[in-house]
Amino acid sequence: MIAAQVLAYFFTELKQDQVKKIDKYLYAARLSDDTLRDVMTRFRTEMQKGLARDTNPTATVKMLPTFVRSPPDGSEKGDFLALDLGGSNFRILRVKVSHERQQKVVMESQIYSTPEDIIHGSGSRLFEHVAECLGDFMEKQEIKDKKLPLGFTFSFPCRQSKVDESILITWTKGFKASGVEGSDVVKLLRKAIDKKAEYDVDIMAVVNDTVGTMMTCGFDDQRCEVGLIIGTGTNACYMEELRHIDLVEGDEGRMCINTEWGAFGDDGSLEDIRTEFDRELDRGSLNPGKQLFEKLISGMYMGELVRLILVKMAKEGLLFEGNITPELLTKGKLETKHVSAIEKSKGGLSKADEILTRLGLEPSEEDCIAVQHVCAIVSFRSANLSAAALGAILTQLRHNKGVPRLRTTVAMDGSLYKMHPQFARRFQKTVRRLVPDCEVRFLLSESGSGKGAAMVTAVAERLVSQRKEMDKTLATFTLTREQLFEVKGRLRKEMEMGLQKKTHEAATVKMLPTFVRSTPDGTENGDFVALDLGGTNFRVLLVKIRSGKRRSVEMHNKIYAIPLEVMQGTGEELFDHIVHCISDFLDYMGMKGARLPLGFTFSFPCEQKSLDEGILLKWTKGFKATDCEGEDVVTMLRDAIKRRDEFELDIVSIVNDTVGTMMTCAYEDPLCEVGMIVGTGSNTCYMEEARNTETVPGDEGLMCVNMEWGAFGDNGCLDDIRTEYDNAVDDLSLNHGKQKYEKMISGMYLGEIVRNVVIDFTRRGFLFRGQISERLKTRSIFETKFLSQIESDRLALLQVRAILQNLGLDSTCDDSIIVKEVCGAVSRRAGQLCGAGMAAVVDKIRENRGLDRLAITVGVDGTLYKLHPHFSKIMHETVRELAPDCDVTFLLSEDGSGKGAALITAVACRLRESAA
Repeated sequence: MIAAQVLAYFFTELKQDQVKKIDKYLYAARLSDDTLRDVMTRFRTEMQKGLARDTNPTATVKMLPTFVRSPPDGSEKGDFLALDLGGSNFRILRVKVSHERQQKVVMESQIYSTPEDIIHGSGSRLFEHVAECLGDFMEKQEIKDKKLPLGFTFSFPCRQSKVDESILITWTKGFKASGVEGSDVVKLLRKAIDKKAEYDVDIMAVVNDTVGTMMTCGFDDQRCEVGLIIGTGTNACYMEELRHIDLVEGDEGRMCINTEWGAFGDDGSLEDIRTEFDRELDRGSLNPGKQLFEKLISGMYMGELVRLILVKMAKEGLLFEGNITPELLTKGKLETKHVSAIEKSKGGLSKADEILTRLGLEPSEEDCIAVQHVCAIVSFRSANLSAAALGAILTQLRHNKGVPRLRTTVAMDGSLYKMHPQFARRFQKTVRRLVPDCEVRFLLSESGSGKGAAMVTAVAERLVSQRKEMDKTLATFTLTREQLFEVKGRLRKEMEMGLQKKTHEAATVKMLPTFVRSTPDGTENGDFVALDLGGTNFRVLLVKIRSGKRRSVEMHNKIYAIPLEVMQGTGEELFDHIVHCISDFLDYMGMKGARLPLGFTFSFPCEQKSLDEGILLKWTKGFKATDCEGEDVVTMLRDAIKRRDEFELDIVSIVNDTVGTMMTCAYEDPLCEVGMIVGTGSNTCYMEEARNTETVPGDEGLMCVNMEWGAFGDNGCLDDIRTEYDNAVDDLSLNHGKQKYEKMISGMYLGEIVRNVVIDFTRRGFLFRGQISERLKTRSIFETKFLSQIESDRLALLQVRAILQNLGLDSTCDDSIIVKEVCGAVSRRAGQLCGAGMAAVVDKIRENRGLDRLAITVGVDGTLYKLHPHFSKIMHETVRELAPDCDVTFLLSEDGSGKGAALITAVACRLRESAA
């Protein structure tokens, strides 16, 4: 017992002594975490160089675009072929993806060999051989009569400009078929298949094995966005934001980047990391000075690196008592599989003895321990450097997403990673230590290069199919030039009906006279009170208008709340509350003694009998005050002022906000004769010839007409351009069948139209992996302000995703692109329809005046017009196209409902005085 303990102690001491000796000897190969973090930084810098157009030509890490734009989303299905060509033996696979109960993949494959004379012969003969083997496989599968989609894994250095095109840069792995380098391998395969004329396939994608690895795992785990192979060779790919890839047009979405990271360090940037043994290995390689990072970490070189270390140590008398055998001096005699065997925790030392004995050596216990530790240092360095480079990719992904902590999956493949007993554990541990803010799942790929090619093809086919379906749906929002001219003509017809006495009652566009007969001429002068009532808050304003050389408008205002009990009480209580607030304001301004003219902006449906008489037709916006509907609200306000008996006001006008908008702009620009609001709702007014307003006596001069154009189409005249989504929004609205034009163009409804399209797309599996969240089912959750934000050119897809995630929608980059497209289609149609309406108005004014050409200004207000990044531009373009004989200027209004009401009052006072 004591003897055994002494022996164990001696062995442990011996082992520790040997370990320390080797650690000291190979000090340069042991990398600290600080060094690894520095390698991470260097690699990330090389990634940026490879992505940038200007620095890509000199970058060692080439960051090649693969044109694979989307990983699997789990909805793929179908029957696919895959061709995996990467060596003298190649595989052909049939991959069936089904959705029965749960998604599953069934694969059948066959391996075909390529004779040496074909590998070194002509390119056409090589691809004819591949085509023959493909025909043989399809015959055995009894699918020669079908045209199946095919994915092509071609594991040689290539340059791609699209997913189904791949230009061979150079042959490797002993291939030397002539006439292929510089050519598109897809075209060569296509030509060979066509020459046989026995079957047909649809070659949809060509990928390398790293991308195949990522796509295979992406089918099982939708978080997978990195593929990594550490085997005979090594490489990595990942999903990069398109906006960072200068070599590819466009900046929306993502694309898989093949890093070709094996060449990292070819510019000398890893010289401080490389040891004398790395340099010796490189000098003896087939490609000196190339693939230096790969030579530090991959399986092709690990065994040789260990051999070179052992030779030197033996020469220095540190191993094998200084004995060197011809076998030990022979290149390639120590393979990476031997390194794996020696490093096994159980039986590793006996394996070391066996392998070293085969090399003609007579190793001692000490020698075996030393050799095992040499192997551990070399393989540990490989795992650490691989982890540092992956850490750089994960950091890039985390920064791209703008998240404090990244959750992602990395697809892994390669014999070194899979077969070495310690490699995977060491690698994963180092990754977690270097990037603690990344939560990584490592998923082992199965049949990566074959199944992955099929997955790329499945994704490509899904995207093509979905694209067709989405384009078909979004096309319903696209209006042709002819359709827009038709809308213009129909509105013009409805305008005539509203103006004429005999058709006015049946007209949908009511063309209501406002009794505003003139726009400002600049001579308006005086102090005016304006009252702006249109919601739960209302404003009282004092507007001081000064004429002459120093013409100016000075405004003071206070905002008052209307309590719910007052909104829903009696009419007398409501107007008493309003007058109480006016009294407070006049006290505040020190103006209670003056009898000032008042303009009343009352934004509820009214019928006007004169400038100072407005009959309330119906309360909206939550107001329910009794004894008001059917009454003149001006009279109710006058009565309330009399009841208070504290001050006097001359109520000159009652106006709506659209007329106020026109008047505000007309004060700045005499050519302004049209007012338009496109905000929550939409409406337009304009100066019509009095002779055309048949519902009001008199035919001299002009009369401002409040079109109430939101009701255009209520008679069904727009049904041919309305979509199923417009109908869905209308069906669930508070005023079903009413304000149909407004529901297609105004801010209250555009977000809701988008929400309905998004729900339909999700239901059809185009969005959010087919998962409709409870939030998405909630009406009005998708506010129109989100359209403006999402469509902003300055907003990256990352921010679009953040908006969608705030709405409870767990979106991918692809989801964000589609939602942005939907928003664009809906808002573009709104802008065009609005433009068609405005074209009808300005053309009517031109024709009224018998002019060949009209110069006119439109005063505009409303959040949609002001805040949406593209709406105004689309609308202006449409007006120019549909009313080419009108030079239309659009002028943004400032406070149409307040300042405008005061100006209307000022103009009315001026006209009253001149008439007197």
